Amino acid sequence: MTTSAEPTIILCCTDFSENASRAFDYAVDAAQHRANAELHLLNVIPEPDSQFWKSYIYQADIDLDAKAKQDIDARVDADYRPRVPAGVKFVPAFRIGRDYEKILEYAKEIHATLIVLGRQGSTGSKLRNFFFGNVAERVASRAECAVLVVPKQ
Repeated sequence: MTTSAEPTIILCCTDFSENASRAFDYAVDAAQHRANAELHLLNVIPEPDSQFWKSYIYQADIDLDAKAKQDIDARVDADYRPRVPAGVKFVPAFRIGRDYEKILEYAKEIHATLIVLGRQGSTGSKLRNFFFGNVAERVASRAECAVLVVPKQ
C-alpha cells in the first residue's frame, strides 16, 4: 500500500556515465515499488558560456537542439528504456543550461517527490567542494523533495 509520504514522481538525472546508470537502477527500484509511479530521466546539456560560441552555435545551419534530442533519445532507447518495467510510466527529457539549476527547475516543474542522481566522486579538496560544490551537493542542499545520492563505486 502506498502512502502519501512515499515517492510517486521520481526524477533520475543522467550524464550517461557508469554511476548515473547505477543511480537509474535505484530509481527503477523505487518506481517499481510504488503504485502509479512516474519515472522521469533528465539529461542536462551544458550551454556554452562564451558569447562567441553561443553566437557560432546558434547561427550554424543545423538545429542543434533537434540533433541533441535525437542523440539523447538514441542513448535512452539503447541504455535506459529496456530497463524500465512494464507498468511504470517513463518520461525522458533533456534541458540545456547549468546542470544543477536545470535539475531543480525540472523537479519543481514535475512536482518530483524524489530525485535520484549519482555522485561522480571527489574532484578536489574538501575546501574546494565547500566553496564550489558538485552537482549532487548543490541539488541535495537546494531541493524541495527527498534526494538520493548514489556514491561512486
